[in-house]
Amino acid sequence: MIGAADGKIFAATALPAAFVGVAAAMHFAQAGSIENFIASAVALASVAHAIGEATDQLGNRLSPATTGIVQSAVGNLPELFVCIFALKAGLLTVVQASLIGSILSNALLVLGLAFVAGGWRRGILCFESQSPRMIATLLLLAVSALVLPTLAQELHLPSGAHEQELAVVCAIVLLFVFLVLTQAMLRQGQRALPVETHARLQAWPLGAAIGVLAICGVAAGFVSDWFVDALGPAIETLGVSEAFSGFVIVAIAGNAVENLVGVRLAAQGKADLAVSVILNSALQVAVALVPVLVLVSFAIGGAAPFTLAVPPILAAALFLSVLVVTVVTVDGRADIVDGAALVGLYVIIAAIFWWS
Repeated sequence: MIGAADGKIFAATALPAAFVGVAAAMHFAQAGSIENFIASAVALASVAHAIGEATDQLGNRLSPATTGIVQSAVGNLPELFVCIFALKAGLLTVVQASLIGSILSNALLVLGLAFVAGGWRRGILCFESQSPRMIATLLLLAVSALVLPTLAQELHLPSGAHEQELAVVCAIVLLFVFLVLTQAMLRQGQRALPVETHARLQAWPLGAAIGVLAICGVAAGFVSDWFVDALGPAIETLGVSEAFSGFVIVAIAGNAVENLVGVRLAAQGKADLAVSVILNSALQVAVALVPVLVLVSFAIGGAAPFTLAVPPILAAALFLSVLVVTVVTVDGRADIVDGAALVGLYVIIAAIFWWS
């Protein structure tokens, strides 16, 4: 007889396993470019969701601080693998756009939808403002690490000729800040996501959670390879730019599924949890995933190393978006109008990349 916990494990893993199987079959059968791309994108999103579920389940067994570290380490595995394979394939523009798109899809699109859902049902949402202010500060630091090297290159400053060395310096600084943040989490016994988001009626056994996480990590590596392999032909067939495909398609496929939990929390009136879930996802990409990819790109080689000198429009979009998010969240209050403004800004930026 299957227990309740076993049923939960099966429900969380059966569908991702099926999607991965379909993506594998289409990849090795060399199906059409669009079909292959859609299958691998759906499989990638489902694996990301399963990784998020398994990581959440660890929160029932580990300390809050340890759970936060695990979340930071494995929560962005699918996107990390996609970016590594894309760098090896020489798709630098896709990587740059997807990383900034991941930050903005959380900070603008998902947060905006959360405010719309919560504001529609409950009017004004009130949340603790200290954590959003801290996250906004760290996001502004990450923005500076992108904007300043870009300005140095665009203004033809002497430092612009040393973009690779400057990228390594900025990456080390961001990782140092991330380590300080991790140390603060351990010292204060806090973590990235509040405890309440991980409450489960039927907790998985620890071995099952670790096993699912390990299997999904391996699956993410294979699916990411298939996804990038199908990305180039799909871009040509659809006639969209590399910037748009990275900013919207790759960013959403990599991590938006698991982050939609924030929208549900906001609709339930749990504004503190919703804001924490969503903004911390953006923060992890900015101060952990970006600098790791900078350093990894120099190790794996490829057509071009990943530096922080991005196209000016990407830097400007990120800078303005973080400012808007800071203004919206700094007072600890938001409503449906704030949500509509955030979603609208995301659509405007996406439209710019559509015609890039």
